[in-house]
Amino acid sequence: MSTKKMIHKEWLLKHKIELEVSLIIGIISSFLVIWGFLFGYRLQAILYSPLITPEEWCNIQPCISINILRYTLTIVKPSSSFIVYFLGFQTTIIGIYLLLSRNGQKSRLWWGIALILWGLGAIFAGTSYQAFSYEIKCAGKNFCIWTSWWEIMYLIFTVGSVEAMLIAQSYACLPSKYRKICWVYSFGVFLIYIVMILIGAYLPFQFLISFELMILFLTPNIIFFLGLNIFRYIKNKNPMDKGLIMIWILLIIIIGVYFLYLIFGITEILWELGIWFSENDVLHIGLIIWMLYVLVAIRKYLIDLKKRSLK
Repeated sequence: MSTKKMIHKEWLLKHKIELEVSLIIGIISSFLVIWGFLFGYRLQAILYSPLITPEEWCNIQPCISINILRYTLTIVKPSSSFIVYFLGFQTTIIGIYLLLSRNGQKSRLWWGIALILWGLGAIFAGTSYQAFSYEIKCAGKNFCIWTSWWEIMYLIFTVGSVEAMLIAQSYACLPSKYRKICWVYSFGVFLIYIVMILIGAYLPFQFLISFELMILFLTPNIIFFLGLNIFRYIKNKNPMDKGLIMIWILLIIIIGVYFLYLIFGITEILWELGIWFSENDVLHIGLIIWMLYVLVAIRKYLIDLKKRSLK
């Protein structure tokens, strides 16, 4: 065997897991894109209530128009779009870094997968909810549609991200006999969610493709993560569990501030003053800071639970 072929084979073996992860994410993405091309048009049956016309879309939020050759491109919420895209690319890069620097730790591997999925989901969300929402939901239509296939992919990737975190937690915090249960639960929930959301998109049925249903799927995991790490920290005073507890508490605080900002209508109050800073900006800036803490905590503390630690 030539030296070149040997080097190529060694590279493939060294990066086998990264290639497998890329292949799986690529297959899922391809399937969703194909499904979207075939059936995504059915989402156009769901409109906002009350109805919103394309002309009204840019009255309720900031827009800028950019002339590209003979086409006028409308960018919605440019500052918010920058923030969410920054979050998406930042999170994806952190995920890739954790994947490549895992040092044989499966918990870090799955945290890397989780953050890659989260980052891609954020990019999909920023595209449809914000930057190109006018072009996707309103342009050429009598009334703006409520959702798009970009948002369906965001919901699926976000649920996949949190289920990957469950597998990461199982390697870091649970004896091996419980890991199979976590694998079955994680992939089972993810597949059930995909089936439900694809059915919801095909019918279409609004609740099945809603942010609220996604939160219902994610909440048990977050509660379990926090409870597990609190229990382990009380028992062992392990610095890793303390770091993970802070990760979950900070995430809950960020989501709580988001909902308070939304409930009190602060976005609308500021918009009347000519200032655009929405509840999504609060959430995304909070998550940008949170992701940096996740990176620091995982690099510093996260290791797999070894058999010797159970003796």
